[in-house]
Amino acid sequence: MTSWLRKYCNTILRYVLFITVLLLSSTGSSPDNRCTSSLISTCEECLSLGPECAWCFQETFLDGAHSSQRCDSVANLMKKGCEVEFIDNPKVRVDVNATLSSSQVAPRDITISLRPGSQASFVVEVQQLERYPVDLYYLVDVSASMQDILDRLKTVGVALSHSMKEHSRDFRVGFGSFVDKPTSPYIDVHPSKIVNPCSDYDVQCRPAHGFIHVLPVTENMTEFTRVIQQQRISGNMDTPEGGFDAMLQAAVCQKDIGWRPEAKHLLLVMTDQPSHLSLDSKLAGIVVPHDGSCHLEGSTYSQSTNMEHPTIGQLAEKLLENSIYSIFAVDQVQYKWYEDLVDLLPGTFLGKLLPKASNLKDLVVQAYKKLLSDVEVEIGVENSQINRFWVNVTTLCPNGSTLTGTAKCSDVQPKQTVFFNITIGMTECPNRVEEGAGEEVLVTVQPVGFNESVTVHVRQACGCACRESKRCHDDPNPPPCADSAESQAADTELDLTDSCRENRGGPLCSDRGTCTCGKCLCDRSSLGTIYGKFCERDDFSCPYAGGVSCAGHGQCVSGVCLCQPGWTGESCMCPVSTETCLSGDGLICSGHGKCVCGRCVCDSPQHSGSLCDKCPTCFSSCQSQWSCIDCHLSNGFGQGNTEQCNRSCTPLVGYVDDITELMGGTWRNCLYPSGDHCHYRFQMGLASDRPQLHISRHRECLYSQQYFMTFLSVFILTVVLGLVILAGIRTLLRSRRWPQLAKPSEKSEDNSKDLSYAPRSNEKTITYRRDRLPEHPVEMHVHIPKMPLSEVWQ
Repeated sequence: MTSWLRKYCNTILRYVLFITVLLLSSTGSSPDNRCTSSLISTCEECLSLGPECAWCFQETFLDGAHSSQRCDSVANLMKKGCEVEFIDNPKVRVDVNATLSSSQVAPRDITISLRPGSQASFVVEVQQLERYPVDLYYLVDVSASMQDILDRLKTVGVALSHSMKEHSRDFRVGFGSFVDKPTSPYIDVHPSKIVNPCSDYDVQCRPAHGFIHVLPVTENMTEFTRVIQQQRISGNMDTPEGGFDAMLQAAVCQKDIGWRPEAKHLLLVMTDQPSHLSLDSKLAGIVVPHDGSCHLEGSTYSQSTNMEHPTIGQLAEKLLENSIYSIFAVDQVQYKWYEDLVDLLPGTFLGKLLPKASNLKDLVVQAYKKLLSDVEVEIGVENSQINRFWVNVTTLCPNGSTLTGTAKCSDVQPKQTVFFNITIGMTECPNRVEEGAGEEVLVTVQPVGFNESVTVHVRQACGCACRESKRCHDDPNPPPCADSAESQAADTELDLTDSCRENRGGPLCSDRGTCTCGKCLCDRSSLGTIYGKFCERDDFSCPYAGGVSCAGHGQCVSGVCLCQPGWTGESCMCPVSTETCLSGDGLICSGHGKCVCGRCVCDSPQHSGSLCDKCPTCFSSCQSQWSCIDCHLSNGFGQGNTEQCNRSCTPLVGYVDDITELMGGTWRNCLYPSGDHCHYRFQMGLASDRPQLHISRHRECLYSQQYFMTFLSVFILTVVLGLVILAGIRTLLRSRRWPQLAKPSEKSEDNSKDLSYAPRSNEKTITYRRDRLPEHPVEMHVHIPKMPLSEVWQ
């Protein structure tokens, strides 16, 4: 059983060892280098791996190796022998067109080149100017519930014009109205209700309409007042209105509205109800999506009953595209509904309209100042390419704050500049050329509310410049060697296989490849790359150190380690630096050796240690200097005899009174025994070529008798002191107890018995019983008399 188990365990161990070796060999390439993959066969596939990958299309590069070896980092390709002019490595570039400039937005045109996995950054500057021309377009809900607000608007126009002139050098206003889509179920389609929605109340109302453009923007306030006074209310059936329909038409119909390119565009929407959303149109059977275009015939929106309401995203896009700020002046009841909407529409201000629009003038002025103090950019990528790009924005505001991931600054004053650092990255190339692999992708940077934008042309570097080279990709269908006649002639004159042998009679392609048409196609190996004319070279036959080829500090090329900077040696395991050999005094190997491959090799066998700093038999040992100390001691440390001893002693000697002041540094502390339990202190200095000695003039003695007497005195004193303390404690206790014992016991005459005595007749009987048999129990009685208390103290 034991032999069977041992055989089974050995088999398991062999399998584990085999799998381990297989895994190690499969990960032989650097795990951090994603450019090395055996699946790569073309330049385009190589460049798609990452921005650090490059392709070598040199004809003689790694002759015979698989084409995947041509894909690597630029540094590795050059180490392998590829010349730099044959390396295809598209660069990431940013080119700014300085010819297009503006006082508000700069630059206006940028071209960047990106490859998969790369990114490029550029800075856009946006500056607010002073006293812009302003175009304000009133878009008013004229349903019946807005009668009071419409009456107020007839008188507030002139006052608002005067207030806005303080902030604008040229202020103009326009007017348009909306209700809802004029179809069921939004309105009553009875013929009389279509003509007059308010017929039930004996009030003459105008018919319901989606949007009517009444007055283009004008500086004639008299005309504006006249038009407002002519407006009449209308009516509809449901609560929501068609405000989004009207807003989109007011944004895209620029010529009809009269928006000026150089002016700030303010679209003031006044309503007391929410607006219909896109899918609400299906209730009326309208299923055609809005096309985002202008459909004004005369002054009326003609497609109100044919197209759906616009989506919020579509409306936001058109407002941004036409540089329009939106101001919602809404009733307090609907304020919350529009508050959730504001974040979805860039450049939007929400104000609460008081009863009868008493705060309308102040609301518009406040909105204008707030919208201009917020500088924000919106970045758009073509919808067909948006999934392959990512954008990040870092904003530098005039107050010095840096906002990462935010494209907006607040409280910006006129003539202040906001800087947007925009980074665009490309994740991958299109799968097919039809998807736009070689086309430019347009990215638009649009400052909200500005009539200027930045156009970014993104060139996708998804192709290779070496397309005409034979080494740009692997040919899956290589041409035949020659036609049949030429092949027969070649077979008779020269065996093509001879050109695949390094030596006549040697193995084909060094037994590491296949001979095809007289050329060696080297095999693939999990250990590395096999290449060469005869497949005689590889990059895994270099010396190993620590289980890693070239110690992990170099690259193996043709069996030779090419070391990285800072490393040397056959296996790149030796550091060039000598820092590991420096001792505490800054000397290499303490001045007694050489630094070889990062380790100290001592000059003489006397020295040892990792830094050659140990030498038990050298002159630096304390005992070796005793003879010199004895010479100076015998001469009484006299100055006249110092020179004589210095000539006979190797070290230079000096006398000191207090040797503790010199302790530390490169000095060694030693003792010289002089007999009678005494010694002299001295120090040896090792910093110079010739050692130095500092000898203390004062002898230090230690007597064993002194230690014994000291110990004996302390012992006796401790014992005596302990006895005295115990005697004192005993006396104190007795003095406290004696008065109580000496006090006579007082007895009452009327007591018949002594309280300290218990009668003997008072006994206690305890019975123990053990049943041996049911009919013969055994009992034992114990009588315990009480003892008088007087006997206890006797």
